[in-house]
Amino acid sequence: MNAHAFLLALAVVLGTAGVTTVLCHVLRQPVVLGYLIAGLIVGPHVPIPLVADREVVVTLSELGVILLMFSLGLEFRLRKLLEVGPTAGVTAVIQSSIMLWLGFLLGRAFGWTELESLFTGAIVAISSTTIIAKAFDEQKIGGRLRELVVGVLIVEDLIAILLMAILTPLASGGDASLSQIAVSSGRLVAFLVGLVVVGLLVVPRTIRYVQRLDRPETTLVVSIGLCFAVALLTQAFGYSVALGAFLAGSLVAESGEGHAIENLIRPVRDVFAAIFFVSVGMMIEPELVAQNWIAVVVLTSVVIVGKVFSVTLGAFLTGNGVRTSVQAGMSLAQIGEFSFILAGLGATLGATGEFLYPVAIAVSAITTFTTPWLIRSSGAAANLLDRKLPHSWQTYAALYGSWLEDLRRSPTARTAQSDTRRLGKLFALDALLLASIVIAACLSLDEGGAYLSERLGLDEGPARASVLIVAALLAAPFAYGIVQLSKRLGRILAESALPAARGVDLAAAPRRALIVSLQLALVLLVALPIVAITQPFLPSWSPAVALGLLLIGLAIAFGRSAANLQGHVHAGAQVVIEVLSRQSQPATDHAPDPVLAQVRQILPGMGEPIAVRLGARSPAHERSLATLNLRGRTGATVLAITRGREVVLLPGGDAILHAGDLLALTGTREALDAATALLEGSKESKG
Repeated sequence: MNAHAFLLALAVVLGTAGVTTVLCHVLRQPVVLGYLIAGLIVGPHVPIPLVADREVVVTLSELGVILLMFSLGLEFRLRKLLEVGPTAGVTAVIQSSIMLWLGFLLGRAFGWTELESLFTGAIVAISSTTIIAKAFDEQKIGGRLRELVVGVLIVEDLIAILLMAILTPLASGGDASLSQIAVSSGRLVAFLVGLVVVGLLVVPRTIRYVQRLDRPETTLVVSIGLCFAVALLTQAFGYSVALGAFLAGSLVAESGEGHAIENLIRPVRDVFAAIFFVSVGMMIEPELVAQNWIAVVVLTSVVIVGKVFSVTLGAFLTGNGVRTSVQAGMSLAQIGEFSFILAGLGATLGATGEFLYPVAIAVSAITTFTTPWLIRSSGAAANLLDRKLPHSWQTYAALYGSWLEDLRRSPTARTAQSDTRRLGKLFALDALLLASIVIAACLSLDEGGAYLSERLGLDEGPARASVLIVAALLAAPFAYGIVQLSKRLGRILAESALPAARGVDLAAAPRRALIVSLQLALVLLVALPIVAITQPFLPSWSPAVALGLLLIGLAIAFGRSAANLQGHVHAGAQVVIEVLSRQSQPATDHAPDPVLAQVRQILPGMGEPIAVRLGARSPAHERSLATLNLRGRTGATVLAITRGREVVLLPGGDAILHAGDLLALTGTREALDAATALLEGSKESKG
């Protein structure tokens, strides 16, 4: 690579990108679209006499990925990642498992080989950190949504590394044995722990020392040098440079100087990030895309619909509320850099045909374009979903987050803690043994079938079926144990959040709903990865039928619990009205009203009700609850409205609000703060 070629490529790429992004700005289109168009123009696949050296551009684009991930890490101190980790981890596992399963089924439906279908599932399972980081920066999205999405992305990156470790020996003609998977996982965990421990001892102190020198250029050089050093170290151990760059950013953030350093590196980051998106555009081959347009359209649809559903499901089950869950799902509906790596791995090893790589690039390009639009419209989509849910489900969704909030804050008795740890260990052991039996049976299906054919004289079909039957019999006790343990775990956790009072158990209805929800989350956490893993070895319908029957049973139990909850909430609303009628000066600040707090003792499971009186300048004045969409925009629900002597319990969407009305609200603390701000007019929520 000579200096002239480097300079020429840089001039062509940035000059073209500058023109296209200005046009996109004038036409009010996403700036990423301008970068993709620039990539098409300067790429080798469009007959325009303006071609950039692809090798140079790809090298520079790698720097863009590293700097984007580093700046993202600067916003997330390790403590914050640990806080969001459990919820993000469950969401990522559910999402990746569903997409891996759907991708494989789709590949088989197109008549692709099993290996090609496996790679297709892996390609569509991982979202793009780079695309989301750019879109979130452009739309200035932060808070809980950003924390959740970034947490999911980090876990997905770890899943992608494991997928590469499994697919490489399979694509090379070997076997991805259980021991290999365990060793790969252990090496990854050991590397991450070692890097974080050593980094925490060295990096924050170094950054604070450099920052005290008060020389911004020195801070910039040291920070970026550290970023590339950790990325290089991560690559040397066989892992993603993006993961290393993110960890470097998180370690720097522990110094407390993350915000200042982020401002310093932003201009450099934006230049190289632009080159990354141009490089994506350069890889689009219109001719191959046209030849495989059906696969591109179907895969794009599956990526968008599948990821929106799976992420929304996982995020809601972990207590993020309808609005945040839908927004997270619509934010993660794309594929990106890891998908390129996986597609390239399959092509390099000869495991996939030439068509799959350009198809993956095309799907990534289309979803890169749709992502900003989906993020922008996610608030409206969440509002629509909230309005379309049955009334009992709306009530459940509003209270579920507050129950999990109570669970996180509740002091747990030693006996309950001991039982939780014991049952958790048994649950993990059952899940591990079940997965081991299933994976071992699937990996040894051909060999076991051949052995039975030779020994017992069976045909190939019955021999393979015999192996599966034996595996099913061995796995059945552990599967039953998982269902039972999930129910017992759910009951202990639910009782911690909603303890039973002496005498009449007034928390029975919400506790039952919470038990079913926790059981559903725990079962999905185990069942979905097993279904995704076993799908390539079993008839296409069998895992779906097994999982479907299980989910139908849990859904029926959930529906009954949600219906029973309505009576509990109606009684709670009456209690709230009685309490309000006995007080003359209801509180209007954001803290729970001291009198309304009695409701938590009188009728558990109602969250932390607060009272808000509408002022004359309230944006809710003369508007219906449906047009205001208070629950859809904030997650809080209205238990009752009092207007003089008039009382409305559990008002519907047609209820009109007036100045002077007293509203009793419940939900999570975050939802109540947002609802109070909206009703008082101090802050308008988006959507």
